[in-house]
Amino acid sequence: MNAPETPAVIAGSTPPVSTAEADELTHADITVVASAARQNEVAQRLRAIVPEGAVLWREEETRPYECDGLSAFRQLPMVVVLPETEQQVIQILKTCHELDVPVVARGAGTGLSGGATPHGSGVVLSLAKFNRILSVESHARIARVQPGVRNLAISDAAAPYGLYYAPDPSSQIACTIGGNIAENSGGVHCLKYGLTVHNVLRVRAITIEGDVIELGSEALDTPGLDLLAAIIGSEGMLAVVTEVTVKLLPKPPLARVVMASFDDVLKAGNAVASIIAAGIIPAGLEMMDKKTTAAVEPFVKAGYDLDAKAILLAESDGNEQEVADEIAAMEKVLREAGATAISVSANEEQRLRFWSGRKNAFPAAGRISPDYYCMDGTIPRKNLGPMLVDIAGMEEKYQLRCLNVFHAGDGNMHPLILFDANDPAEWERAEEFGAEILETCVAYGGTVTGEHGVGIEKINSMCVQFSEAERKAFFALKAAFDAPGLLNPGKNIPTLSRCAEFGKMHIHHGKLPFADLPRF
Repeated sequence: MNAPETPAVIAGSTPPVSTAEADELTHADITVVASAARQNEVAQRLRAIVPEGAVLWREEETRPYECDGLSAFRQLPMVVVLPETEQQVIQILKTCHELDVPVVARGAGTGLSGGATPHGSGVVLSLAKFNRILSVESHARIARVQPGVRNLAISDAAAPYGLYYAPDPSSQIACTIGGNIAENSGGVHCLKYGLTVHNVLRVRAITIEGDVIELGSEALDTPGLDLLAAIIGSEGMLAVVTEVTVKLLPKPPLARVVMASFDDVLKAGNAVASIIAAGIIPAGLEMMDKKTTAAVEPFVKAGYDLDAKAILLAESDGNEQEVADEIAAMEKVLREAGATAISVSANEEQRLRFWSGRKNAFPAAGRISPDYYCMDGTIPRKNLGPMLVDIAGMEEKYQLRCLNVFHAGDGNMHPLILFDANDPAEWERAEEFGAEILETCVAYGGTVTGEHGVGIEKINSMCVQFSEAERKAFFALKAAFDAPGLLNPGKNIPTLSRCAEFGKMHIHHGKLPFADLPRF
């Protein structure tokens, strides 16, 4: 139950409930009063730390924070706080630690696994005001930025020096570097240039006790354990990042894209494996099935082959001779793999148009369906074709359409399950469809997530992939950073009891819903 719109102590317009009045209240009403009192206490303590207007508690103020890009699960936070300085973050975390209040750090809210879903009795710590690029050092090829800086803004700032930041999620125009660190984001060029973990050199972060830690280094190595790799992808469960040093790369002088059509998804999947087997590492290697290109083409007019059962986009970058040689080598492999048509971008405008279709696959899905459920699993490249065949069978089983988009080069797939949220039965089938996709990924030797994180969406699927001993090790790492378990609780790592309950329900084809979170 939500607390009253205006807490009495904060607004000063309503006197506190007297003891005599409380004696007359029902149990439900007493719960509301207790919730309001707790909200008052937390909000007042936080208002003493940040400027006026930087603490939100009214429902109309907190409503925009109720979910991230995974809108299926929603929860109003008790309080939202928007600090402006690192010292304010330190004091906020110390206060929440003292009051035993959960904290969920939030960036732009573009995440797709529910990692930023609020805790109903907790604080959302928004890093939206941490949006400054602190420095761009062209000779060292690094940039120091705050976590609220947008991914694309880093490349924009580095462009005058002929540099750029390589990881390029489809949401790069909006997502923040802090969110990229939380989920270890990738993008269409991650095959050659790596994920976030390969492009971040150092982070400065605050623990739940308010201690400042620095992980990584601007040097080639750093003493001690590699804790930087632990915090990247930890979904805000270990510490709150306040500063990031990223690696910048020289912008390639030339890039061209090969678009290859296939009359069979198995051939397309095998072509991906053949390219890598030939020793070619393209800058990007993406795959889309026929349903996806049909949805995208009217939206962006990229010039896709709408008759093909699947298309591949393979990019080469470097100097003119390097690109020419690699394009020729890829064309040879693609023809031998059964490509029915091959086109090569003639200029930069056409190259960007080819990629625009791939990067707009998600919004294109939104044009043809009331809702879509984006999955994120990873499989060995050799199984791309069989996986698409399996998904086609699942479409029949669940009576739902699915668009298939892959970071094919590294086997990271993003099936988009189309459904109507106004029909609860369709949402239930979509959930089951998604869970079966992830379990199939594990069966093929893959993982339940590639770059979108676990959050709350895949927490049950973690029970399928990881043993009890492994999950205990995950919790031990979290406890080393966050002993009271206040940072983003209930996410990423399933408890042993949850997995035991999930196992019982799974045997009987049931599911373990998040009963405490409203849906849609």
